[in-house]
Amino acid sequence: MKPIRSLLFVPGHRTEWIDKLPSGDADAVILDLEDSVPPAEKANARRISAERIAGLAASGQRVHVRVNKSAHIYDFDDLLAVVRPGLEGIVLSMPQGPEDVALAAALIAEAEHRNGLPNGSVSIIPALETPKGLQLAYECALHPRVTALIGASAKGADLAGAMGFDWTEEGRESLYLKSRVVMAARAAGKSPIGGLWQQVHDLEGLRRYAEQDRGLGMAGLAVLHPSNAAVVNAVFSASPEALARYRAMIVAYEQARAGGLGSVMFDGEHIDKAHVDTARATIKRAEES
Repeated sequence: MKPIRSLLFVPGHRTEWIDKLPSGDADAVILDLEDSVPPAEKANARRISAERIAGLAASGQRVHVRVNKSAHIYDFDDLLAVVRPGLEGIVLSMPQGPEDVALAAALIAEAEHRNGLPNGSVSIIPALETPKGLQLAYECALHPRVTALIGASAKGADLAGAMGFDWTEEGRESLYLKSRVVMAARAAGKSPIGGLWQQVHDLEGLRRYAEQDRGLGMAGLAVLHPSNAAVVNAVFSASPEALARYRAMIVAYEQARAGGLGSVMFDGEHIDKAHVDTARATIKRAEES
């Protein structure tokens, strides 16, 4: 499955926004049934989102849904409505640990069974928004349905409140938390996704923020506005110049290896197999994007 560079939240009751998604730049979308939907619109958002999934998927849009969480389980009515052909995954809000992921997986499996989908069709992306969930990030990532972890630190949101930190654009307060998500996801063979940038019209600020998350090892960013997707896609894609350099590096290394050497000086740097493996992986990701 191709990595997600940009993952766009869209309120599930806003039909005018949902219907524009096929023409947008986001790699994948989250139809949100949770925080962005007023209580009086919850049932409407569930119905609208369920009705739009197949059409969005047919247009090539990768679709996820964030479902509500009650005191004890993730909302089974939400899951029964949206677990249908075309749905790629379910986003879990505020899982406290692997037991929440396992419970959600069981509910999703039952919804797949009732709705005639093959078992295992729908993936899970836990959004780690609590101290306990972050502490158990690796355990959450190990579930076979999990394809990615969201490690987002939004200004003044759930995690900031729970941790008691003051948000800064520089991100020193969330460096450790996001690094935990990157390490956990990578160790489990899953994709780490960062975010969120709330000043959605400040695209230069968004670019800096995305570059910081990419520097930490994130594979993509959750975003809140369609205009943000193109900026994030660019940050999380290798530039033509970088790809050209990697290809030249591979050529130089292969020439050195043909001459019986295991390393080579390239562009003033000592290069060996590990560097070339990274270059090949970067080129492969670019070709798949």
